[in-house]
Amino acid sequence: MNKAVTDGVVFMPTPFSDGLDVWSRSDGTPGSDTYDGFATAAYVPADADFSGCLEILKTDATQRLRYMGDTPILPGCYLRVTARVKAISGVMPAVRIGAWAGRDNGTQVTGLTVSGPMVQLTSYGAVVEVSAIVGVGNRGGVDMVWGTEPDLGHFGLDLTGPNGGVVRIDDIVIEDITSVFLRTLMNWVDVRDYGAIGDGSTDDSAAFEAADAAANGRKVLVSKGNYRLASSVTFENHVEFEGRVTMPDAAILSLTKDFELSSYVDAFGGDEETALKKGLQSLLNNADHESFDLSGRRVSLSGPIDVRVAVNNRDSYAQRRVLRNGQLRAETSTGWDTTSVTSQATYSASNQWQLTGVSNIANIEIGSLIEAAGVGREIYVKEVNVGAQSLTLSQPLSDAVGTQTYTFTRFRYLLDFSGFSRLDKFEIEDVEFQCNEICSAVMLPPTGVVNVIRNCVFNRPKDRGITSIGEGCQGMLIDYNQFNSAEGGLTTQNRSSVAINTNANDVKIRNNRASQFRHFAVVSGGNGVIANNHFFQGDSSGVRSAGIVLCLKNTNTTVSGNYVDNCFIEWTNERDPEPDFVSGFGFSGLSVTNNVFLCSDMSEQFSFIIVKPYGQNHRVNGMNVSGNLFRSSGGTINRVDRVDTSFVGLNLAAMRNIHFTNNTYLNVSNGVENPLLLSHAQNTHAQTWVIDTANRLPFGGYTLQVESLVLSSRPRDTSNVSLFATPYTSVREGGGQDQVHAIWPEPVRGDATLRVRMDS
Repeated sequence: MNKAVTDGVVFMPTPFSDGLDVWSRSDGTPGSDTYDGFATAAYVPADADFSGCLEILKTDATQRLRYMGDTPILPGCYLRVTARVKAISGVMPAVRIGAWAGRDNGTQVTGLTVSGPMVQLTSYGAVVEVSAIVGVGNRGGVDMVWGTEPDLGHFGLDLTGPNGGVVRIDDIVIEDITSVFLRTLMNWVDVRDYGAIGDGSTDDSAAFEAADAAANGRKVLVSKGNYRLASSVTFENHVEFEGRVTMPDAAILSLTKDFELSSYVDAFGGDEETALKKGLQSLLNNADHESFDLSGRRVSLSGPIDVRVAVNNRDSYAQRRVLRNGQLRAETSTGWDTTSVTSQATYSASNQWQLTGVSNIANIEIGSLIEAAGVGREIYVKEVNVGAQSLTLSQPLSDAVGTQTYTFTRFRYLLDFSGFSRLDKFEIEDVEFQCNEICSAVMLPPTGVVNVIRNCVFNRPKDRGITSIGEGCQGMLIDYNQFNSAEGGLTTQNRSSVAINTNANDVKIRNNRASQFRHFAVVSGGNGVIANNHFFQGDSSGVRSAGIVLCLKNTNTTVSGNYVDNCFIEWTNERDPEPDFVSGFGFSGLSVTNNVFLCSDMSEQFSFIIVKPYGQNHRVNGMNVSGNLFRSSGGTINRVDRVDTSFVGLNLAAMRNIHFTNNTYLNVSNGVENPLLLSHAQNTHAQTWVIDTANRLPFGGYTLQVESLVLSSRPRDTSNVSLFATPYTSVREGGGQDQVHAIWPEPVRGDATLRVRMDS
């Protein structure tokens, strides 16, 4: 609103160039003395800063200048009076806006504030602007609150302080600034107009709901104040927060038209942690939106966000929801402190998913990492039953039957979903987890299907990037993320952090980059896809660790298109509580295709694919290694494959369906193949040709069968006469059972090409 525009009301005084006879030396009322012809005042038509101005020599203790025209004071109208002044010579005074308040009958209204803030002039020639706002209402920013009694005012300037100084004053400006207070288009409703008090104690929930109902498409204004909302509130219209709200943990604030973090930060007075929690709470309680946008903001956290505590009215959720577009940053606090509990417990192979008789169980937290003899890597507490003194494991233990002491370590995570019983289809995308070496990033729920983490950055996690404590990773998609370790300065063997672990089936880990963790991925489920990732764990002097650990022998997993840099793939059965092979397929279902494997400056004993059996009589039954590039830089390695015999070797006589073909070997002494094509030159006459596989069968395997034997030159007897006979072959010959004997009816010499297999 602007009365000068809408009603033609004139507020502006006349310029000094029109004459000084309307500029009073006192209160501005009719008949008061003016500056017209006054000896110590004159109009200056040209000035370096002002186009025309009044020059005054200060001679009174308070030298007044008032416009004698009646400036109307109207309800709902706010005026700003502005003067620009500069000192010319002499003692520099202080200046302020001054006024006289009166009624239409010419009488003065007393008891009001009639001056604005004082400003001291401090240098000659410097233009100083002073202003004051006058109006009927008591609003923030109004210097002269006059109420409804005055009808008019005479406005101008006061010079105070010592006399003798000369100043110049530009034309005084009076302008209608009501729009500052009333919002020009009036496209809002104020919660205070619907009964909100904003005193921090009165429940304003009903007033908020009433204002939203009345808005009808307009914006709801939560004006300045501290509003307590004792119950849930939903805004169906846009809302703007000048004030702040407080709510109980159980109450939900749903901003359906402004559902992003910035609005919640405004609502909760800049408290980012509370804003994030309330946003997540609304995300899982409102069908009107599918994603919560962090607005590209950084949220500083002093402790973990326990999402189940924030969403305290739900134990499970199964609709697609997304958290996106921002950064979560851990700030130094005791809230991130890792806790560790030591307890005695009993494990039985017949009850492979539980520890029983657990002492001190009340102090063991869900999500704790379990460590003890016979406990495999990345095994966590999935559930705790204090009454039964038992806890449920994320995976069985490999060799821990009996009673022993266990250590339970609980890391702290920026986002912790472990409190849910089940969470499906929850997605996190375009979020940076700034762990700052003081916490971990994401703990998944105990159970869930097709959760997604996409296009995220995990910066310097203290312990873990993504942790699965159960089947919350079933069918999970982990795509296009970066994992940056905090342990790059350590040798590999001294690192402890893990980027990812999984337990359930059908996980897809694709197009990620991970640097210098102890392990990139510890994978316990089957039927997974690990594709197009770049993970590297090298350092200048340390040994190398596994980039990928496959913890199930029946893995049914594809590892394809990855850049495996200074680390290796380790295939184990460390989830078997009775690890000896009795029946089944054994180590089966692994496909390693079209990857780039690189190591640098390594011992010749280093290998890229390692099978580590934890029990007797294991065999590989179904493995495809093809189309890969294996390269050693800065030295030569013996071979790319190896059996880790820390516990026991493989049953090489029982190997089945192994395809090790079409790979490229650079600086690898023994490029393995199966089937292996051999060329043999028998340069001396012998009835038995001893044909060596030269350590080129995968995993140091036996020669179990000969697919073909083709003579590539004529066989010749001792008289150099061609012998038209066919040899037969004997396999598993020699001390390493890796030779083939070709046996003839009599001594001969010649050349042959064989196709030999170490499986059957």
